Amino acid sequence: MDAKILTTGLTIAVGGIGPALAIGMITAKAVEAMGRNPEASSDIRTAMILGAAFAEAIAIYALVIALIIKFT
Repeated sequence: MDAKILTTGLTIAVGGIGPALAIGMITAKAVEAMGRNPEASSDIRTAMILGAAFAEAIAIYALVIALIIKFT
């Protein structure tokens, strides 16, 4: 197996695991916080979406690195 293909696959796999776990934890804690304090749910939702967007950006960076490895 070509080392470049293996490296590309490992890059996107490892780069996707962290953000997936982070988004799951962010969502779980936000739902828990909304359940405890429903009055603040709009503020919590805004912070949750912002945190999820930053976590997703890390996955996109991993995808870009994987594509650079594959095509160079």
